[in-house]
Amino acid sequence: MPEAEKLMKSRQSKDDPEANCLPTGVPRIAPYPWRILQTPTHVFFLFEGNIHSYRQIFLNQTKHPEDLDPTWYGHSIGHYEGDTLVIDTVGFNDRFWFDFRGHPHTTKLHTIERWTRKDLGTLVNEVTIEDPGAYTRPFKLTFTATLQPRDELME
Repeated sequence: MPEAEKLMKSRQSKDDPEANCLPTGVPRIAPYPWRILQTPTHVFFLFEGNIHSYRQIFLNQTKHPEDLDPTWYGHSIGHYEGDTLVIDTVGFNDRFWFDFRGHPHTTKLHTIERWTRKDLGTLVNEVTIEDPGAYTRPFKLTFTATLQPRDELME
């Protein structure tokens, strides 16, 4: 959309929220070291990247609350389809960038992630991004993570 393209072209790398130690949002956080912790009611992603933050996914909810305060990671609900963790997220703020080039989004952003363990050492995340405030149609991104069994999250 023209407004989103204009905003992206006006952005400079020095203004990237990540460069200023702010959260990177979804799905940009994926390239940094992280851990997944699961309880009966939640999945938590612990991130080493930029501010050592975390993201929570509610497994015990089936719909998002009506009045959400926009946040960096949004409000996430998840469920399993076979061995695939499906995460539906809304309620994002419009402050993070999708990438270092400054691709924007709006508070209308809606993501659906499909986390699948391809084999013992490979986890694939296919993300569908829908944002009618910034893009004319949904698009998909795919990230592949390789298990690093001896790595630890740094302080």
